Amino acid sequence: MQSALKKLFYAFLMIIASILLGSLGFMIIEGYDFRDGVYMSVITFSTVGFKEVQPLSDDGKLFTVFYIILNLGLFAYTASVISSFLFEGRFKEIYKTYTDKKALEKLNNHIIICGFGKNGEIAGNGLRVSKKEIVFIEKNADVINNFNNEKGYQLLHGDAVLESVLVEAGVERASTLITTLPSDADNVFITLTAKELNPQIQIIAKATERNTEKKLKRAGADHVVMPDRVGGSYMASLVTRPSVVQFLEILNGDQNSEYSLEEINHNLLKDKFKNLSLGEMDVKNKTGATVLAFKDKKEGFVFSPNSDVRCNEGDVIILLGDKKSVKAFKDEFVA
Repeated sequence: MQSALKKLFYAFLMIIASILLGSLGFMIIEGYDFRDGVYMSVITFSTVGFKEVQPLSDDGKLFTVFYIILNLGLFAYTASVISSFLFEGRFKEIYKTYTDKKALEKLNNHIIICGFGKNGEIAGNGLRVSKKEIVFIEKNADVINNFNNEKGYQLLHGDAVLESVLVEAGVERASTLITTLPSDADNVFITLTAKELNPQIQIIAKATERNTEKKLKRAGADHVVMPDRVGGSYMASLVTRPSVVQFLEILNGDQNSEYSLEEINHNLLKDKFKNLSLGEMDVKNKTGATVLAFKDKKEGFVFSPNSDVRCNEGDVIILLGDKKSVKAFKDEFVA
């Protein structure tokens, strides 16, 4: 598309240059003023056949013949460029790019995923339940053009390593950035740039080499994922703890599963339940859901918390239940 825009821009530049050349020729040969010179150039270039300002001299006629021949090629080239926009979808493509850019400018608290490879697409599928807008940045235009975007992702063609592309994706307003590029160096650079542009953004980065993990952490990544390590651990767990793996797959793998894990932040609770103990909240009897764990902002995770644990500001409740009980909890406790 950018090459097509350049062709159109150059075509218009050549038209303007041709009109100026014709105007100058008519002014020198026929003695016209600038206005009449432009008029003669335009009617000659466009071949509309309007009346001449005054009868041409012999030199003027020769110049006109030369000028017409020169512009025949230019006119054909310009017509072909414009036709490509109208009949080959270029204009539609430009309009879509414009509307997509406007849509990106309106996004807030969204998620940016750098790289539309296997890891990126899987992450996007998993994030659909968050109901947040997702923006993919992909360098390969063919990947974007060949993708059937039924899920309504925002797809941005560009190199995520470039600061201008991250800004266009709205990194300064985004809540989370996930970078899944194959190059560890690129992921480190993206992390550094994103944190500089938005210090509050949560960054999840992919790493291939073990020594990259520390670099990503120093660059500002909140979490570093090594797919090879995760895959190896998963395969080992299938041998040593197959039932545990099956249980976790039921909770996290299938979006159609009846059971799920939910995290409820303290600030989401209704005011009357804030700062109460779990015993006072009586979650199990009221909703049927189970408080599986509790994340204290100071002590970290507390598994199978007792009834005396209180939910204070910054704490998180980890809830286990079926769809009915989770909905009952949200109806009862969440504002």
